[in-house]
Amino acid sequence: MLTLIVCIFSAGILLFVEARLYAALDAQLGQEIATIGKVYREEPDELNDLAPEWGITLFQLDGGGVHRQSEAWEREGLSRALQTGGAASPVSWTTPEGHHYRVDSISESSYRVAAALDETSLRNTVWTLAVILAAGIPFAAGLAIAGGYFLAGRVLSPVGAMAQKAREITAESLAKRLPVDNAQDEFGRLATVFNDTLSRLQDAFERLRRFTADASHELRTPLTAMRSVGEVALQSTLDPVAYRDAIGSMLEEVDRLTHLVEGLLMLTRADSGKLQLAPEALDLGRLVGHVIDQLRVLADEKHQELTLRAPIRVNAIGDAALIRHALMNLIHNAIKYTPNGGIISVEVNVTGGRAMIEVRDTGPGIPAAHRDRIFDRFYRVDTSRSREEGGVGLGLAIARWAVEANGGQLELASGGTDGSSFRLILPAPHDSSAAGGHRQVYEPRGRRQEVGSS
Repeated sequence: MLTLIVCIFSAGILLFVEARLYAALDAQLGQEIATIGKVYREEPDELNDLAPEWGITLFQLDGGGVHRQSEAWEREGLSRALQTGGAASPVSWTTPEGHHYRVDSISESSYRVAAALDETSLRNTVWTLAVILAAGIPFAAGLAIAGGYFLAGRVLSPVGAMAQKAREITAESLAKRLPVDNAQDEFGRLATVFNDTLSRLQDAFERLRRFTADASHELRTPLTAMRSVGEVALQSTLDPVAYRDAIGSMLEEVDRLTHLVEGLLMLTRADSGKLQLAPEALDLGRLVGHVIDQLRVLADEKHQELTLRAPIRVNAIGDAALIRHALMNLIHNAIKYTPNGGIISVEVNVTGGRAMIEVRDTGPGIPAAHRDRIFDRFYRVDTSRSREEGGVGLGLAIARWAVEANGGQLELASGGTDGSSFRLILPAPHDSSAAGGHRQVYEPRGRRQEVGSS
């Protein structure tokens, strides 16, 4: 492209210079013709003195029966130039001997004057310029190639450095990052984007490793317990009651293992995007009431007070099975970690135009150091205590996924020493709440409980 531009530029220069030189030559030729005409009109007898005195060596004059021409005009045969050129004037003429002339003529009412100038020097000048420009084109192209190669090497050197660094990054060295010389230019922004991608990949790999290690550990624990109980039962002679206890212990571990596998399968389907949702309009107060009905027996065993407060009717859009599963995990966690005689309250309301369910308990709360990770898979604040109570650290992770899959969010509203509060927010239709003053009464099985007032 640069060579093409230089060629066009050089051709333009050549044509411009040539036009200017011929314009100057034609102007000089016009002055000579005007001089010859003036001499003819004023002093015709001095026409023979034009050559020695005026330096006009090539001319021809016809008029009033007078025919004058210089000796050089006749010798070069320039009359044929006028015949060949026709109406075009001025014209360039080359003699058989190779001499080059610029010929022009003018006709008045009583005479006709023609003159010629040697244009050999002009042609030589144009030719010299053409040679210089032609020689400069490959030189400019070569200089452009060398300079372009140098500049491209300087400009693309960050790409080479990034490529070399990228070759060193493997699954075991995801902590490495591409070099960023200037974060404001294109390559710097590209390297920054790649580094952000590597950070996300590193985080994903770390979570995958942690998940694999935790899953292996959780699967190994019940299997080891069942193996130990079975080996002890086989090596010892026990009465039927002891055998029943051993089998019961093994079935408890099987039940725990089943819950773990079901949770893992649900999360696996969720991660793969193969779990199909069936969103529908939900009456959250009724849905929460059914969940509380199923879990009330656990609260009664620990003499806990489990209440539902729904001051207004709240509708939401979501998959009923997933929302129920999330609520089961949240309320079950609250019952599990709240001491005997504690209080678990569930409130259904509207906040910011969206449906809200808040689950509060009077348990030990969640220490600040653990609040950022309680929704991680297999993460437990008290590992030994959770295992004793049957937890595997998947409940909150599954609950958050179930809520987010329905376009909502699950967050820890508070987790101080006076208990924990989880807030579940779901999309609500425009008519999600009834007018103020509505009173909803929920009747759980076996008793009547007022759950809200206007």
